[in-house]
Amino acid sequence: MLGLENRAMPLHNRVTPFGEIIATPERATFMGNRGVLHDEAGNVRRTWQVKRWLLCLLEFKGRHRTVMTPGRYTELFFLDEATGLAAGHRPCFECRRERFLVFQQAWQSGQPRARSVPATAAAMDDRLHAERVGPNHTKPTFKATLGELPDGVFVQRLTSPQDAYLIWRGSLLLWSPGGYREQVARRRGEKVLVLTPKSTVVAIQAGYVPVVHPSATRR
Repeated sequence: MLGLENRAMPLHNRVTPFGEIIATPERATFMGNRGVLHDEAGNVRRTWQVKRWLLCLLEFKGRHRTVMTPGRYTELFFLDEATGLAAGHRPCFECRRERFLVFQQAWQSGQPRARSVPATAAAMDDRLHAERVGPNHTKPTFKATLGELPDGVFVQRLTSPQDAYLIWRGSLLLWSPGGYREQVARRRGEKVLVLTPKSTVVAIQAGYVPVVHPSATRR
């Protein structure tokens, strides 16, 4: 079990679909990391250290961690897997091996040019890194219509660029740190900016189904 110590103030370690790291008291359902991001005082000083951005289980083999231990990787937290994928993370090979293998197979089958080359973790990390970190550390996006995109992908509507919406079961669900708060009809011809990296979108189209927060499935 991952032992997460209680603190009076929320830590700066929660990830949004935009890939930003924020402080919020709401509970998460997934953990992950991008290397050592915090200093000795527990302050986040950078947004990533390594190209290996993982999505992990909150509990695994009874392990205990003290959050933001100096010199250890920074524990990051996500509302759900779909949020982590949008931010540019991928399933961990150690604690989520079965899901990693499904993701790997979908990644490979969805990209014809790559079918003859093994989609290793390192190769996926290199490709994802180019798609999630742009000039001046901005998040790259690409344009699409809603009708082109599968469930489980996050988008940014041109009418409300500050918000992130999950495409799910014919609707758009407004993301918040505590769950999905608003549901709007999905207009298939609407132009949007896609937050989920293009390679991950292809893997989802090829059959990988992201785990979503219970607030999405209750709608």
